[in-house]
Amino acid sequence: MKLHELKPAQARKERNRVGRGMSSGNGKTAGRGHGGQNSRSGGGVRLGFEGGQMPLFQRLPKRGFTNIHRKEFAVINLSALNKFEEGTEVTPELLLETGLVSKLKAGIKVLGNGSIEKKLTVKAHKFSASAKEAIEAAGGQTEVI
Repeated sequence: MKLHELKPAQARKERNRVGRGMSSGNGKTAGRGHGGQNSRSGGGVRLGFEGGQMPLFQRLPKRGFTNIHRKEFAVINLSALNKFEEGTEVTPELLLETGLVSKLKAGIKVLGNGSIEKKLTVKAHKFSASAKEAIEAAGGQTEVI
């Protein structure tokens, strides 16, 4: 390909006008075939219908349930808290600002993965037992919001 051979990209594909005469290639039955449920207006079958055979979602066994009241927390590990300077008060808003959590969801939960070397006051909605222990061992404080 050379510079003078460049052409602009095809921006839009022209839509196919069905049922506009035999010469269009989609005349007479307009690409729907000869008769049958799918050729009729409003025809077709619902989602999951298998022609009267027991549908797959009904054949499969059902297990468990989904708790619609489940709260999902944004999690953060102890190792990430080392980013802050000694004596900082770590709040959910501060975590959002610094980009350590992208979304607050139902709240913040601090997990005990990694270690913490700095004395911090951490305010969160939940703490794992190991995280709470580690923060207090480092001389910091935990506060449940």
